[in-house]
Amino acid sequence: MRTAAVLPIKSFANAKQRLRNDLPPHDRRALVEAMFADALVALGRVSTLERIVVVSGDRVAQRIAGGYGATVIEEDERGHNAAAANGITSLLDDQIERALLVPGDCPLLSPDDLNALLNHPAADRSVLIVPDRHGTGTNALLLTPPDVLASSFGPDSRRRHEADAAAAGIPAEVVYLDTLALDVDTPEDLEALRQTLASTHGGAAHTRGMLTQLMRAKA
Repeated sequence: MRTAAVLPIKSFANAKQRLRNDLPPHDRRALVEAMFADALVALGRVSTLERIVVVSGDRVAQRIAGGYGATVIEEDERGHNAAAANGITSLLDDQIERALLVPGDCPLLSPDDLNALLNHPAADRSVLIVPDRHGTGTNALLLTPPDVLASSFGPDSRRRHEADAAAAGIPAEVVYLDTLALDVDTPEDLEALRQTLASTHGGAAHTRGMLTQLMRAKA
């Protein structure tokens, strides 16, 4: 089945405002860029993904995406769900049969977990929902076909995705994946990421390096 990934990316300069008390603007931007690069590396190692599409108006994000071989779609910052819809439209134009919507702030993302998700049994019209570590948000959607369900990312999005799928009569299943559970929005998320990286080896090389630099700068 022809499958592509879509990453809607907001402006790096405006990202992660909830970390502003922990990190100054330059450091926040550097961290976001590192996490985005790690997500692209992981996606690039999944052979069943025919294409990676990055939807963003941020010039640096576009350059990073292009450097990793992703297709870039210009976006005017209308919001995460509008950007996702824009990416989905591009896939439909090219007859892509399945879309994986993922964020750019899950640096622990594992190619093995992505392969497991893509190989998970599902109907020809279906939605697989990967929740965040709190169980209330959505960190990935696997949509078959790409326009089977409009995304509704944001607070409490898992419930909305399940409800919207049920209302449309679309089979939906929640799939838990450890390496997609941790996105970084709050100081608590950042600390959880630090602890996870400290207790593991390999993966998330850009984020590991950036956090090491930030810790040294604070010392």
